[in-house]
Amino acid sequence: MSDIITQRHCKRAFLNTPIKNQTLETILEAAGHAASSKNTQPWQVAICTNKTKNKLIDRMCKKFDQNEFEQPDYHYSLDPLPNEFKERARACGYALYKLKGIDRNDNTARVAHFRENYTFFGAPVAMIFHLPMGSQRGNFLDMGLFMQNVMLGLVAHGLGSCPQFSICSYSDTIRETLNLKNRMIVCGMAVGVPDESAAVNAFIPSRQKVHEFSTWHT
Repeated sequence: MSDIITQRHCKRAFLNTPIKNQTLETILEAAGHAASSKNTQPWQVAICTNKTKNKLIDRMCKKFDQNEFEQPDYHYSLDPLPNEFKERARACGYALYKLKGIDRNDNTARVAHFRENYTFFGAPVAMIFHLPMGSQRGNFLDMGLFMQNVMLGLVAHGLGSCPQFSICSYSDTIRETLNLKNRMIVCGMAVGVPDESAAVNAFIPSRQKVHEFSTWHT
């Protein structure tokens, strides 16, 4: 099991290989065994493929190309970011740009790189995770446990994923396209067979050592 955990990292290039519905259902059924407060199981997920996925991509990219963004349904992190968060985020971003040969001053290439989020990196499946509007921190904790199970289940089946808060910049568009009235858009996820010939899929950001994030109380 530890091998599956350490094998999971974000994939940003996918083969155009269809994923069987039964495979996804098997993964989601297992993921549904995630812990949740009083077994409330608040998570919901919309699985988008083919025409619906392409319609969503077209609508988001059209707005992105016009530099038009919407308000996410929630704040993702502390503002301002703690310095240690900021340093790790910058290191991750710069390393990814370097791998892709993007100069930090090349704004056109940076925009094109960011636009890939709204195409789900070419993945054949796009998942949208959502909660009841007005959900609280504990509901997000439950959703996180469920999503991690989904990602590990995908690895176990030879698939890859990339969780994406970025798509929350088009929460209203997603709600309208998928008829998710009164739902809070939490996260997207690109899902598919990773293209292991793509250099970007070899990118694994550095991780903290155990002693850096844990303390023992005896």
